Amino acid sequence: MSVRLISALSFVVFAPLIGGLISGIDRRITARMQGRFGPPVLQPFYDVYKLLQKENVIARVRQNAYIDFYLLFVIFSGMLLFAGQDLLLFIFSLTLASVFFILAAFKGSSPYSLVGAQRELLLVMGYEPMVLFAAVAFYMATGSFWVSKIIVHPVLLIKLLPGIFLGFFYILTIKLRKSPYDLSTSHHGHQELVKGLTTEFAGPSLAMIEVAHWYETVFLLAFVYLFFAATPWLGALAVVVCYFLEILIDNVFARAKWEVAVKSSWLVAAVLGFGNVAVLYLLKGF
Repeated sequence: MSVRLISALSFVVFAPLIGGLISGIDRRITARMQGRFGPPVLQPFYDVYKLLQKENVIARVRQNAYIDFYLLFVIFSGMLLFAGQDLLLFIFSLTLASVFFILAAFKGSSPYSLVGAQRELLLVMGYEPMVLFAAVAFYMATGSFWVSKIIVHPVLLIKLLPGIFLGFFYILTIKLRKSPYDLSTSHHGHQELVKGLTTEFAGPSLAMIEVAHWYETVFLLAFVYLFFAATPWLGALAVVVCYFLEILIDNVFARAKWEVAVKSSWLVAAVLGFGNVAVLYLLKGF
């Protein structure tokens, strides 16, 4: 069995365990920041187990099918990344997963679900340019879109891609559903849309959405690691620091309007993303 296949299968097995623990630690740190004791670190696992025991009540027949494909493509995206495959294929697969999630929300009859789906669609439009700039920049810096070649590149890529890193960190707030950009759905009780995208889901289908978020958290943090892959200990430290800063941002900033989220994401992509790519173009002589 090849190393790439083992890496991909390891992701499938261990990512939800790691993602669930990260979610539990996130809740605990958030609670401490708010002056509360917080739930047990294993509380996310208890919640998912409880959801799996509940009746699978759905508003529309096709909702669950879309969620099935959403979870499937999230897992497939992570497998591509951890197997060292093409970075562009990883991005396209992840975007397709988001499309299935949006379609599932659109199938709901609740106005909260519909507004949540519309906002999620806008957020996808907001962060996609920065993600594509990141892929292009990795290619320009390493000469390959393949993650297996990017991760063994001898140069610390953060030195060549500081703008791309800062831009990706900015949109990471959107992808992790942290305030101020948790516009379509939220893990907090003060969300004005109740639960937005996930309003119409309950029981096992809601558990699948939560597990998909755990998978997504793991490979998004793995993407952060790519910038520091030449120095593994620095990469691990960067992942921890970045996630802690995301928790801090989540607790410090109030929710923004969708216009701010989209326009600021495009501005960041134009200045940091395109700017870094332009500098690389001049330095590398493409």
